[in-house]
Amino acid sequence: MTPTSIIPVILSGGSGTRLWPMSRQLRPKQFLPMVDQLSLFQNTLQRLQGVTELEEALIICNEEHRFMVAEQLRSLNLQHQGILLEPVGRNTAPAIALAALYLAQQGKTEALLLVLPADHVIQDQAAFHQAIQAAAHAAREGYLATFGIVPQHAETGYGYIQQGETIAGLTAKRVAAFVEKPNAITAAAYLESGNYLWNSGMFLFRADRLLAELAKYQPDIIAQCQLALAQPRPDLDFIRLQAAAFAACPSISIDYAVMERTTDAVVIPLDAGWNDVGAWSAVWEVSPHNEQHNVLRGDTLTHNAHNNLVYAEHRLVTLVGVDNLTVVETKDAVLVAHRDHVQDVKQIVGQLQTQQRPEASIHREVNRPWGSYDCIDNGARFQVKRIVVKPGAKLSLQMHHHRAEHWIVVSGTAEVRCGDKTLLLTENQSTYIPLGELHSLANPGKLPLEIIEIQSGSYLGEDDIVRFEDAYGRPLESCYA
Repeated sequence: MTPTSIIPVILSGGSGTRLWPMSRQLRPKQFLPMVDQLSLFQNTLQRLQGVTELEEALIICNEEHRFMVAEQLRSLNLQHQGILLEPVGRNTAPAIALAALYLAQQGKTEALLLVLPADHVIQDQAAFHQAIQAAAHAAREGYLATFGIVPQHAETGYGYIQQGETIAGLTAKRVAAFVEKPNAITAAAYLESGNYLWNSGMFLFRADRLLAELAKYQPDIIAQCQLALAQPRPDLDFIRLQAAAFAACPSISIDYAVMERTTDAVVIPLDAGWNDVGAWSAVWEVSPHNEQHNVLRGDTLTHNAHNNLVYAEHRLVTLVGVDNLTVVETKDAVLVAHRDHVQDVKQIVGQLQTQQRPEASIHREVNRPWGSYDCIDNGARFQVKRIVVKPGAKLSLQMHHHRAEHWIVVSGTAEVRCGDKTLLLTENQSTYIPLGELHSLANPGKLPLEIIEIQSGSYLGEDDIVRFEDAYGRPLESCYA
Protein backbone atom coordinates (compact mmCIF):
# COMPACT_ATOMS: atom_id res chain seq x y z
CA MET A 1 0.00 0.00 0.00
CA THR A 2 1.20 3.50 -0.80
CA PRO A 3 0.63 5.99 2.05
CA THR A 4 -2.33 7.51 0.24
CA SER A 5 -4.04 4.55 -1.40
CA ILE A 6 -7.79 4.90 -1.86
CA ILE A 7 -9.89 2.49 0.21
CA PRO A 8 -13.61 2.38 -0.59
CA VAL A 9 -15.77 2.35 2.53
CA ILE A 10 -19.19 1.05 1.52
CA LEU A 11 -22.10 1.97 3.79
CA SER A 12 -24.78 -0.64 3.21
CA GLY A 13 -27.28 0.06 5.97
CA GLY A 14 -30.79 1.42 5.39
CA SER A 15 -34.14 -0.15 4.62
CA GLY A 16 -35.43 1.65 1.51
CA THR A 17 -39.07 1.66 2.63
CA ARG A 18 -40.19 3.83 -0.31
CA LEU A 19 -39.27 0.96 -2.66
CA TRP A 20 -41.63 -1.50 -0.98
CA PRO A 21 -42.71 -4.21 -1.81
CA MET A 22 -39.38 -5.11 -3.46
CA SER A 23 -37.29 -3.49 -0.72
CA ARG A 24 -37.98 -4.65 2.83
CA GLN A 25 -36.20 -4.48 6.15
CA LEU A 26 -34.50 -7.87 5.88
CA ARG A 27 -33.73 -7.51 2.16
CA PRO A 28 -33.45 -3.78 1.37
CA LYS A 29 -32.94 -2.05 -1.96
CA GLN A 30 -29.15 -2.07 -1.98
CA PHE A 31 -29.15 -5.86 -2.33
CA LEU A 32 -31.74 -5.95 -5.14
CA PRO A 33 -31.31 -5.69 -8.94
CA MET A 34 -33.31 -2.48 -9.17
CA VAL A 35 -31.88 -1.23 -12.50
CA ASP A 36 -30.02 -4.13 -14.15
CA GLN A 37 -29.00 -7.71 -13.36
CA LEU A 38 -26.65 -6.71 -10.55
CA SER A 39 -27.70 -5.33 -7.21
CA LEU A 40 -27.07 -1.68 -6.35
CA PHE A 41 -24.45 -2.87 -3.84
CA GLN A 42 -22.63 -4.89 -6.49
CA ASN A 43 -22.77 -2.02 -8.98
CA THR A 44 -21.30 0.33 -6.37
CA LEU A 45 -18.20 -1.86 -6.21
CA GLN A 46 -18.05 -2.72 -9.91
CA ARG A 47 -18.02 0.89 -11.07
CA LEU A 48 -14.81 1.50 -9.10
CA GLN A 49 -12.82 -0.81 -11.35
CA GLY A 50 -10.12 1.24 -13.07
CA VAL A 51 -9.66 3.81 -10.31
CA THR A 52 -5.92 4.23 -9.77
CA GLU A 53 -4.30 3.35 -6.42
CA LEU A 54 -7.47 1.59 -5.31
CA GLU A 55 -7.38 -1.02 -2.56
CA GLU A 56 -10.02 -3.59 -1.68
CA ALA A 57 -13.16 -2.24 -0.04
CA LEU A 58 -14.13 -2.15 3.61
CA ILE A 59 -17.84 -2.87 4.11
CA ILE A 60 -20.03 -1.56 6.94
CA CYS A 61 -23.37 -3.35 7.26
CA ASN A 62 -26.10 -4.35 9.68
CA GLU A 63 -25.76 -7.76 11.33
CA GLU A 64 -29.02 -8.93 9.80
CA HIS A 65 -27.70 -8.26 6.27
CA ARG A 66 -24.29 -9.86 6.70
CA PHE A 67 -24.88 -13.05 4.73
CA MET A 68 -26.34 -11.14 1.78
CA VAL A 69 -23.23 -8.94 1.71
CA ALA A 70 -20.91 -11.95 1.81
CA GLU A 71 -22.85 -13.83 -0.86
CA GLN A 72 -23.03 -10.86 -3.24
CA LEU A 73 -19.29 -10.29 -2.89
CA ARG A 74 -18.60 -13.98 -3.44
CA SER A 75 -20.83 -14.24 -6.53
CA LEU A 76 -18.71 -11.60 -8.32
CA ASN A 77 -15.42 -12.83 -6.81
CA LEU A 78 -14.93 -9.42 -5.20
CA GLN A 79 -12.28 -9.33 -2.48
CA HIS A 80 -12.56 -7.08 0.58
CA GLN A 81 -10.55 -6.16 3.66
CA GLY A 82 -13.30 -6.65 6.16
CA ILE A 83 -17.04 -6.60 6.78
CA LEU A 84 -17.70 -4.63 9.95
CA LEU A 85 -21.02 -5.48 11.59
CA GLU A 86 -22.97 -2.66 13.20
CA PRO A 87 -24.94 -4.10 16.15
CA VAL A 88 -27.39 -1.18 15.81
CA GLY A 89 -27.79 1.68 13.36
CA ARG A 90 -26.17 4.93 14.51
CA ASN A 91 -26.16 6.97 11.28
CA THR A 92 -23.11 7.72 9.16
CA ALA A 93 -20.68 9.46 11.56
CA PRO A 94 -20.16 6.44 13.86
CA ALA A 95 -20.04 4.08 10.87
CA ILE A 96 -17.32 6.11 9.17
CA ALA A 97 -15.46 6.51 12.47
CA LEU A 98 -15.43 2.72 12.81
CA ALA A 99 -13.90 2.41 9.35
CA ALA A 100 -11.18 4.99 10.03
CA LEU A 101 -10.29 3.49 13.42
CA TYR A 102 -10.28 -0.06 12.08
CA LEU A 103 -7.92 0.92 9.25
CA ALA A 104 -5.75 2.83 11.73
CA GLN A 105 -5.41 -0.45 13.66
CA GLN A 106 -4.04 -1.92 10.43
CA GLY A 107 -1.47 0.88 10.16
CA LYS A 108 -3.38 2.69 7.39
CA THR A 109 -3.80 6.05 9.09
CA GLU A 110 -2.99 8.06 5.96
CA ALA A 111 -5.13 6.03 3.58
CA LEU A 112 -7.83 7.91 1.69
CA LEU A 113 -11.33 6.78 2.60
CA LEU A 114 -13.77 6.92 -0.31
CA VAL A 115 -17.10 6.76 1.52
CA LEU A 116 -19.95 5.58 -0.69
CA PRO A 117 -23.55 4.60 0.07
CA ALA A 118 -24.31 1.19 -1.42
CA ASP A 119 -27.61 2.16 -3.04
CA HIS A 120 -26.84 4.85 -5.63
CA VAL A 121 -26.78 4.80 -9.45
CA ILE A 122 -23.98 6.56 -11.35
CA GLN A 123 -24.26 6.21 -15.11
CA ASP A 124 -21.10 7.98 -16.34
CA GLN A 125 -18.28 5.93 -14.84
CA ALA A 126 -15.49 7.93 -16.51
CA ALA A 127 -16.77 11.23 -15.09
CA PHE A 128 -17.08 9.59 -11.67
CA HIS A 129 -13.47 8.40 -11.80
CA GLN A 130 -12.29 11.90 -12.72
CA ALA A 131 -14.17 13.33 -9.74
CA ILE A 132 -12.59 10.72 -7.45
CA GLN A 133 -9.11 11.74 -8.59
CA ALA A 134 -9.92 15.42 -8.04
CA ALA A 135 -11.20 14.63 -4.54
CA ALA A 136 -8.14 12.47 -3.83
CA HIS A 137 -5.87 15.39 -4.77
CA ALA A 138 -7.72 17.60 -2.30
CA ALA A 139 -7.67 14.92 0.41
CA ARG A 140 -3.92 14.44 0.05
CA GLU A 141 -3.61 18.16 0.82
CA GLY A 142 -5.53 17.65 4.06
CA TYR A 143 -9.00 18.72 2.94
CA LEU A 144 -12.20 16.79 3.62
CA ALA A 145 -13.94 16.43 0.27
CA THR A 146 -17.55 15.76 -0.55
CA PHE A 147 -19.13 15.24 -3.94
CA GLY A 148 -21.83 17.71 -5.00
CA ILE A 149 -24.17 16.64 -7.79
CA VAL A 150 -24.70 19.20 -10.55
CA PRO A 151 -28.52 19.67 -10.31
CA GLN A 152 -30.67 18.82 -13.32
CA HIS A 153 -33.86 20.38 -11.97
CA ALA A 154 -35.20 22.21 -8.91
CA GLU A 155 -35.34 19.21 -6.57
CA THR A 156 -36.94 19.59 -3.13
CA GLY A 157 -36.04 16.09 -1.95
CA TYR A 158 -32.28 16.66 -1.54
CA GLY A 159 -30.12 18.81 0.67
CA TYR A 160 -27.84 21.29 -1.13
CA ILE A 161 -24.23 22.44 -0.85
CA GLN A 162 -23.41 26.10 -1.49
CA GLN A 163 -20.07 26.51 -3.25
CA GLY A 164 -17.52 29.00 -1.99
CA GLU A 165 -14.27 30.19 -3.54
CA THR A 166 -12.10 27.96 -5.73
CA ILE A 167 -8.96 26.62 -4.06
CA ALA A 168 -5.80 27.30 -6.06
CA GLY A 169 -4.35 24.19 -7.66
CA LEU A 170 -7.41 22.04 -6.97
CA THR A 171 -10.54 21.14 -8.92
CA ALA A 172 -12.53 21.92 -5.79
CA LYS A 173 -14.30 24.75 -4.06
CA ARG A 174 -14.67 25.46 -0.38
CA VAL A 175 -18.00 24.54 1.11
CA ALA A 176 -19.77 27.79 1.94
CA ALA A 177 -22.78 26.09 3.55
CA PHE A 178 -24.79 22.90 3.76
CA VAL A 179 -28.48 23.63 3.22
CA GLU A 180 -31.46 21.54 4.28
CA LYS A 181 -34.07 20.36 1.75
CA PRO A 182 -35.61 23.57 0.34
CA ASN A 183 -39.15 24.40 -0.73
CA ALA A 184 -39.93 24.63 -4.46
CA ILE A 185 -39.31 28.39 -4.74
CA THR A 186 -35.96 28.19 -2.96
CA ALA A 187 -34.91 25.15 -5.00
CA ALA A 188 -35.66 27.04 -8.22
CA ALA A 189 -33.54 29.96 -6.99
CA TYR A 190 -30.67 27.58 -6.18
CA LEU A 191 -30.86 26.11 -9.68
CA GLU A 192 -30.93 29.56 -11.29
CA SER A 193 -27.89 30.75 -9.33
CA GLY A 194 -25.69 27.89 -10.54
CA ASN A 195 -23.88 28.00 -7.22
CA TYR A 196 -25.62 25.12 -5.44
CA LEU A 197 -25.10 21.37 -5.78
CA TRP A 198 -27.11 18.43 -4.51
CA ASN A 199 -25.65 16.78 -1.41
CA SER A 200 -24.73 13.25 -2.53
CA GLY A 201 -23.62 11.79 0.81
CA MET A 202 -20.31 10.67 -0.75
CA PHE A 203 -16.96 11.72 0.73
CA LEU A 204 -13.22 11.32 0.39
CA PHE A 205 -10.72 12.20 3.13
CA ARG A 206 -7.62 10.87 4.82
CA ALA A 207 -8.35 8.58 7.75
CA ASP A 208 -6.19 10.57 10.18
CA ARG A 209 -7.74 13.90 9.13
CA LEU A 210 -11.25 12.56 9.64
CA LEU A 211 -10.35 11.18 13.07
CA ALA A 212 -8.77 14.48 14.08
CA GLU A 213 -11.90 16.42 13.15
CA LEU A 214 -14.13 13.91 14.92
CA ALA A 215 -11.97 14.19 18.04
CA LYS A 216 -12.43 17.96 17.89
CA TYR A 217 -16.19 18.07 17.28
CA GLN A 218 -17.54 14.67 18.41
CA PRO A 219 -15.14 13.10 20.95
CA ASP A 220 -17.90 10.82 22.28
CA ILE A 221 -18.06 9.05 18.91
CA ILE A 222 -14.31 8.45 18.90
CA ALA A 223 -14.36 7.17 22.48
CA GLN A 224 -17.27 4.76 21.97
CA CYS A 225 -16.00 3.46 18.62
CA GLN A 226 -12.58 2.82 20.16
CA LEU A 227 -14.28 0.76 22.86
CA ALA A 228 -16.37 -1.05 20.24
CA LEU A 229 -13.18 -1.98 18.37
CA ALA A 230 -11.08 -2.73 21.45
CA GLN A 231 -11.51 -6.48 21.01
CA PRO A 232 -12.88 -7.13 17.50
CA ARG A 233 -14.06 -10.70 17.05
CA PRO A 234 -13.50 -12.28 13.62
CA ASP A 235 -16.45 -14.49 12.60
CA LEU A 236 -16.17 -16.07 9.14
CA ASP A 237 -16.05 -13.07 6.75
CA PHE A 238 -17.21 -10.68 9.46
CA ILE A 239 -15.79 -8.52 12.24
CA ARG A 240 -17.99 -8.24 15.31
CA LEU A 241 -17.86 -5.28 17.68
CA GLN A 242 -18.58 -4.67 21.35
CA ALA A 243 -22.31 -4.05 20.96
CA ALA A 244 -22.96 -2.01 24.11
CA ALA A 245 -20.11 0.39 23.38
CA PHE A 246 -21.26 1.06 19.83
CA ALA A 247 -24.89 1.42 20.91
CA ALA A 248 -23.77 4.25 23.22
CA CYS A 249 -22.58 6.32 20.24
CA PRO A 250 -24.59 9.43 19.41
CA SER A 251 -26.73 8.85 16.32
CA ILE A 252 -25.61 11.60 13.94
CA SER A 253 -24.68 12.01 10.29
CA ILE A 254 -21.15 12.87 9.20
CA ASP A 255 -22.58 16.08 7.71
CA TYR A 256 -23.75 17.36 11.09
CA ALA A 257 -20.88 15.83 13.06
CA VAL A 258 -17.97 17.15 10.97
CA MET A 259 -18.60 18.49 7.48
CA GLU A 260 -20.78 21.44 8.54
CA ARG A 261 -18.32 22.44 11.27
CA THR A 262 -14.84 21.91 9.87
CA THR A 263 -13.04 24.77 8.12
CA ASP A 264 -11.47 22.32 5.65
CA ALA A 265 -14.54 21.02 3.81
CA VAL A 266 -14.39 21.21 0.01
CA VAL A 267 -16.83 20.10 -2.66
CA ILE A 268 -16.11 18.41 -5.99
CA PRO A 269 -18.82 18.99 -8.65
CA LEU A 270 -20.04 15.68 -10.13
CA ASP A 271 -22.09 15.49 -13.33
CA ALA A 272 -22.26 11.74 -13.95
CA GLY A 273 -25.91 10.67 -14.11
CA TRP A 274 -26.19 10.26 -10.33
CA ASN A 275 -29.42 9.11 -8.69
CA ASP A 276 -29.98 7.92 -5.13
CA VAL A 277 -32.83 5.61 -6.23
CA GLY A 278 -34.92 6.83 -3.33
CA ALA A 279 -38.34 5.98 -4.78
CA TRP A 280 -39.99 4.14 -7.67
CA SER A 281 -40.04 7.35 -9.71
CA ALA A 282 -36.23 7.33 -9.59
CA VAL A 283 -36.14 3.74 -10.81
CA TRP A 284 -38.27 4.78 -13.78
CA GLU A 285 -35.91 7.68 -14.50
CA VAL A 286 -32.70 5.62 -14.61
CA SER A 287 -34.06 2.50 -16.35
CA PRO A 288 -34.29 1.86 -20.13
CA HIS A 289 -37.68 2.84 -21.62
CA ASN A 290 -39.53 1.31 -24.56
CA GLU A 291 -41.26 3.34 -27.30
CA GLN A 292 -44.22 4.06 -24.99
CA HIS A 293 -41.81 5.27 -22.28
CA ASN A 294 -42.69 2.27 -20.14
CA VAL A 295 -40.16 0.46 -17.96
CA LEU A 296 -41.09 -3.22 -17.99
CA ARG A 297 -39.48 -6.02 -15.98
CA GLY A 298 -40.71 -9.60 -15.86
CA ASP A 299 -43.76 -11.10 -17.56
CA THR A 300 -45.68 -7.98 -18.67
CA LEU A 301 -48.01 -6.91 -21.48
CA THR A 302 -49.35 -3.40 -22.14
CA HIS A 303 -51.81 -1.79 -24.54
CA ASN A 304 -52.31 1.95 -24.96
CA ALA A 305 -50.29 2.53 -21.78
CA HIS A 306 -47.52 5.12 -21.38
CA ASN A 307 -44.92 6.31 -18.83
CA ASN A 308 -45.51 3.36 -16.53
CA LEU A 309 -43.14 1.26 -14.47
CA VAL A 310 -44.12 -2.41 -14.14
CA TYR A 311 -42.18 -5.00 -12.14
CA ALA A 312 -43.63 -8.52 -12.35
CA GLU A 313 -41.81 -11.00 -10.16
CA HIS A 314 -44.15 -13.97 -10.01
CA ARG A 315 -46.97 -13.79 -12.57
CA LEU A 316 -48.20 -12.04 -15.71
CA VAL A 317 -49.09 -8.36 -15.16
CA THR A 318 -50.99 -6.43 -17.86
CA LEU A 319 -51.82 -2.73 -18.23
CA VAL A 320 -54.50 -1.32 -20.54
CA GLY A 321 -55.24 2.36 -21.16
CA VAL A 322 -53.39 3.77 -18.14
CA ASP A 323 -50.50 6.22 -17.83
CA ASN A 324 -47.99 7.25 -15.16
CA LEU A 325 -48.50 4.25 -12.89
CA THR A 326 -46.09 2.22 -10.81
CA VAL A 327 -47.14 -1.43 -10.54
CA VAL A 328 -44.93 -3.81 -8.56
CA GLU A 329 -45.92 -7.45 -8.10
CA THR A 330 -44.07 -9.81 -5.76
CA LYS A 331 -44.97 -13.27 -4.46
CA ASP A 332 -46.93 -11.87 -1.52
CA ALA A 333 -47.85 -8.26 -2.34
CA VAL A 334 -48.91 -5.92 -5.16
CA LEU A 335 -48.34 -2.17 -5.23
CA VAL A 336 -50.29 0.15 -7.53
CA ALA A 337 -49.40 3.84 -7.22
CA HIS A 338 -49.47 6.98 -9.35
CA ARG A 339 -45.92 8.06 -10.17
CA ASP A 340 -46.56 11.44 -8.54
CA HIS A 341 -47.33 9.74 -5.19
CA VAL A 342 -44.70 7.01 -4.90
CA GLN A 343 -43.01 8.91 -2.05
CA ASP A 344 -46.04 7.96 0.05
CA VAL A 345 -45.36 4.22 -0.21
CA LYS A 346 -43.63 4.49 3.17
CA GLN A 347 -47.07 5.25 4.65
CA ILE A 348 -48.21 1.78 3.60
CA VAL A 349 -45.11 0.29 5.20
CA GLY A 350 -45.99 2.18 8.37
CA GLN A 351 -49.47 0.64 8.38
CA LEU A 352 -48.00 -2.84 7.88
CA GLN A 353 -45.63 -2.28 10.78
CA THR A 354 -48.45 -1.04 13.01
CA GLN A 355 -50.43 -4.18 12.17
CA GLN A 356 -47.28 -6.29 12.75
CA ARG A 357 -47.62 -7.86 9.33
CA PRO A 358 -44.58 -9.77 8.05
CA GLU A 359 -44.82 -8.14 4.60
CA ALA A 360 -43.24 -5.02 6.12
CA SER A 361 -39.93 -6.69 6.81
CA ILE A 362 -39.59 -10.03 5.07
CA HIS A 363 -40.27 -11.53 1.65
CA ARG A 364 -42.11 -14.78 1.15
CA GLU A 365 -38.86 -16.18 -0.23
CA VAL A 366 -36.27 -15.87 2.53
CA ASN A 367 -32.50 -15.98 2.02
CA ARG A 368 -30.32 -17.87 4.46
CA PRO A 369 -26.54 -18.41 4.45
CA TRP A 370 -27.11 -21.99 3.29
CA GLY A 371 -29.63 -21.09 0.53
CA SER A 372 -33.27 -20.05 0.68
CA TYR A 373 -36.82 -21.17 1.44
CA ASP A 374 -40.17 -20.17 0.00
CA CYS A 375 -43.48 -20.71 1.81
CA ILE A 376 -45.69 -21.92 -1.03
CA ASP A 377 -48.81 -22.91 0.95
CA ASN A 378 -50.10 -22.93 4.52
CA GLY A 379 -53.18 -23.65 6.59
CA ALA A 380 -54.30 -23.96 10.20
CA ARG A 381 -51.99 -26.91 11.03
CA PHE A 382 -49.75 -27.27 7.99
CA GLN A 383 -47.21 -25.38 5.94
CA VAL A 384 -45.42 -26.26 2.70
CA LYS A 385 -41.97 -24.86 1.88
CA ARG A 386 -39.67 -25.14 -1.12
CA ILE A 387 -36.12 -25.30 0.25
CA VAL A 388 -32.97 -24.81 -1.83
CA VAL A 389 -29.59 -25.69 -0.29
CA LYS A 390 -26.39 -24.54 -1.97
CA PRO A 391 -23.69 -27.13 -2.83
CA GLY A 392 -21.61 -27.89 0.25
CA ALA A 393 -23.97 -25.99 2.55
CA LYS A 394 -25.70 -27.29 5.67
CA LEU A 395 -28.64 -26.25 7.83
CA SER A 396 -28.11 -26.11 11.58
CA LEU A 397 -28.51 -29.15 13.79
CA GLN A 398 -31.89 -28.43 15.37
CA MET A 399 -35.19 -29.65 16.78
CA HIS A 400 -38.78 -28.40 17.05
CA HIS A 401 -41.16 -28.52 20.01
CA HIS A 402 -44.42 -28.17 18.07
CA ARG A 403 -44.06 -29.58 14.57
CA ALA A 404 -43.07 -32.63 12.57
CA GLU A 405 -41.69 -32.47 9.01
CA HIS A 406 -41.77 -34.53 5.83
CA TRP A 407 -38.93 -33.93 3.35
CA ILE A 408 -39.22 -34.88 -0.32
CA VAL A 409 -36.17 -34.50 -2.58
CA VAL A 410 -37.03 -32.81 -5.88
CA SER A 411 -33.50 -32.58 -7.26
CA GLY A 412 -29.96 -33.03 -6.01
CA THR A 413 -28.65 -35.12 -3.14
CA ALA A 414 -29.62 -34.70 0.51
CA GLU A 415 -27.65 -35.86 3.52
CA VAL A 416 -30.14 -36.13 6.36
CA ARG A 417 -29.34 -36.65 10.02
CA CYS A 418 -32.37 -37.76 12.03
CA GLY A 419 -31.69 -38.81 15.60
CA ASP A 420 -28.76 -41.26 15.51
CA LYS A 421 -29.26 -42.17 11.83
CA THR A 422 -27.75 -40.56 8.72
CA LEU A 423 -29.50 -41.01 5.35
CA LEU A 424 -28.48 -40.17 1.79
CA LEU A 425 -31.55 -39.30 -0.30
CA THR A 426 -31.83 -38.55 -4.02
CA GLU A 427 -34.59 -37.42 -6.39
CA ASN A 428 -38.13 -38.63 -5.46
CA GLN A 429 -37.01 -40.10 -2.14
CA SER A 430 -38.39 -38.81 1.16
CA THR A 431 -38.05 -39.01 4.93
CA TYR A 432 -39.99 -38.08 8.06
CA ILE A 433 -38.71 -35.95 10.98
CA PRO A 434 -40.80 -36.63 14.13
CA LEU A 435 -41.66 -33.84 16.55
CA GLY A 436 -38.81 -33.27 19.01
CA GLU A 437 -36.23 -35.24 17.01
CA LEU A 438 -32.74 -33.84 16.56
CA HIS A 439 -32.09 -33.37 12.82
CA SER A 440 -30.10 -31.59 10.13
CA LEU A 441 -29.99 -31.29 6.34
CA ALA A 442 -26.89 -30.93 4.14
CA ASN A 443 -26.07 -30.84 0.44
CA PRO A 444 -22.94 -32.93 -0.18
CA GLY A 445 -23.26 -32.65 -3.97
CA LYS A 446 -22.05 -30.29 -6.69
CA LEU A 447 -25.54 -29.10 -7.70
CA PRO A 448 -28.20 -27.22 -5.69
CA LEU A 449 -30.43 -29.41 -3.55
CA GLU A 450 -34.16 -28.71 -3.81
CA ILE A 451 -36.63 -30.28 -1.42
CA ILE A 452 -40.28 -29.84 -0.52
CA GLU A 453 -40.86 -29.64 3.22
CA ILE A 454 -44.33 -30.31 4.63
CA GLN A 455 -44.71 -29.15 8.22
CA SER A 456 -47.59 -30.25 10.46
CA GLY A 457 -48.31 -29.39 14.05
CA SER A 458 -49.96 -27.05 16.51
CA TYR A 459 -47.50 -24.16 15.96
CA LEU A 460 -45.51 -23.50 12.78
CA GLY A 461 -43.72 -20.24 13.56
CA GLU A 462 -40.10 -19.72 12.54
CA ASP A 463 -39.16 -19.21 16.19
CA ASP A 464 -39.89 -22.88 16.98
CA ILE A 465 -36.27 -23.83 16.30
CA VAL A 466 -33.75 -24.86 18.93
CA ARG A 467 -30.25 -24.92 17.43
CA PHE A 468 -27.52 -27.18 18.77
CA GLU A 469 -24.83 -26.62 16.13
CA ASP A 470 -24.45 -24.05 13.35
CA ALA A 471 -21.75 -23.63 10.72
CA TYR A 472 -22.46 -19.91 10.26
CA GLY A 473 -22.02 -18.57 13.77
CA ARG A 474 -25.72 -17.76 14.24
CA PRO A 475 -27.15 -17.60 17.77
CA LEU A 476 -28.34 -21.01 18.94
CA GLU A 477 -31.45 -19.48 20.51
CA SER A 478 -32.62 -17.63 17.38
CA CYS A 479 -33.58 -18.71 13.87
CA TYR A 480 -33.83 -15.19 12.46
CA ALA A 481 -30.09 -14.42 12.19
